[in-house]
Amino acid sequence: MAVKIRLKRLGKIRVPQYRIVVVDSRKKRDGKVLEEIGKYHPKEEPSLIDVVSDRAQYWLGVGAQPSEAVEAILKVTGDWQKFKGQSGTEGTLKVKEEKRSKLDIFNEALKEAASEPKGSATTTKKKAEKKTEEPAAEKSEAPAAVPADETPEVAAEAAEAAETVTAEDAGKSEA
Repeated sequence: MAVKIRLKRLGKIRVPQYRIVVVDSRKKRDGKVLEEIGKYHPKEEPSLIDVVSDRAQYWLGVGAQPSEAVEAILKVTGDWQKFKGQSGTEGTLKVKEEKRSKLDIFNEALKEAASEPKGSATTTKKKAEKKTEEPAAEKSEAPAAVPADETPEVAAEAAEAAETVTAEDAGKSEA
């Protein structure tokens, strides 16, 4: 039986995904397989190549012949060089960056929001003109801070002192 290592196509139209399979050479492309030893997704950036190295080495060792496409994939992963006994068995496989977790993204956004200035918002020229035209009674701004010498207690003491002074002045003018 002539055994081949070739690609089995899966996926939708224009989104191919392949399995690297070991199959009898007389079988159909997507027919019954002996073993699946990897997968290849060419549309991802960088392409996803996942090969079970020890199974690929086994099948190459017992005489399975890879197709041209599979041989190129095995060269990228370094399995072909390992089988041939050549140096440089590390291959040229590019690995995709790890996806950031949602929790990390949330915590980063939270830090950015906390570091933003809390000052007043800037207004456009039209809004500034409308504010100047409004009468002071209609403005809905928060009351201004009251200085310490104008608290109700201080004001009451000042009023009492003024009354006693005016009462004394009234008594002196009668006399």
